[in-house]
Amino acid sequence: MLEEVERWLRTRSWSAADRPLDRLLDAKRAAGPDGTVSVVLPALDEEATVGAIVGEIRRELMDGPVPLVDELVVMDSGSTDRTAEVAERAGARVVHRDEVLPRIPAVPGKGEVLWRSLLATSGEIVCFVDADLRDFDASFVHGIVGPLLTDPGVRLVKAMYDRPLETGGAVVPAGGGRVTELVARPLLNLHWPKLAGFVQPLGGEYAARRSLLERLPFPVGYGVELGMLVDALAEVGLDALAQVDVGVRHHRHQDGQALGRMAATIYRTAQARLARAQLTRPVLTQFDRAPDGGFRPRVHDVAAEERPPMITVPEYARSRAA
Repeated sequence: MLEEVERWLRTRSWSAADRPLDRLLDAKRAAGPDGTVSVVLPALDEEATVGAIVGEIRRELMDGPVPLVDELVVMDSGSTDRTAEVAERAGARVVHRDEVLPRIPAVPGKGEVLWRSLLATSGEIVCFVDADLRDFDASFVHGIVGPLLTDPGVRLVKAMYDRPLETGGAVVPAGGGRVTELVARPLLNLHWPKLAGFVQPLGGEYAARRSLLERLPFPVGYGVELGMLVDALAEVGLDALAQVDVGVRHHRHQDGQALGRMAATIYRTAQARLARAQLTRPVLTQFDRAPDGGFRPRVHDVAAEERPPMITVPEYARSRAA
């Protein structure tokens, strides 16, 4: 299994710089209707950041010389601030969660609005981007859309990046992604080892073909990213999945209690899928930046051996009898 993951890392992991924008635009035009791209930003009270993200996408990928994106939609998940106003002013079409498929009452959750966004968009390639990113760069979009435009065998692409933890005025270079490292990565390595090569399995930036997304169930909450990876693996296989390095991701960090709720949701999402199939693998793959700028995997054994109850050990029984 490790050999398969290493092969996948070599053949399905790229950098955004590997596909220049002019090449992508040519590929988009050659694809015709199959090359249409919708970008979706799920948003809940993100007035501080959503405008800059929308503005960057419009300038670099819609209104300028590289019209790679056909549709830019902010899916408002019930914001109480100025998210909708700011997004519209920056150039996005805002769709309110409750307006889509109103016969099914909406429930809170990120996965809920991503699911409904399939009804609110029309592109054959759908790209999701979190609305709380700071210092946003258009490579977060064209980097992950690129393989879908240039390789017909690719069905879903995740962004990978460094994720510093910025808190209390200090920056821990690799301190972000705490739920990923403590919950999601161990779960994937132990039960779905083919997915061990994903650097950021819970990252909110990914793109996929509509023909895949429309066949997947969507967990309504924070478990949507893990659930989508697991279900996509079952649906199309490992070689249809890929990842692209887009640099560094800056975003708002959650407090400990919020992380606990996220972790519980991730675990529950995994439980639901383990009811279908259970695989185990007693190693964990993690990642460091390599000197050449890429990501270098490091594999660690996961201690799983257990000692039996001491009362069953003859030496212990004899010592007690004595």
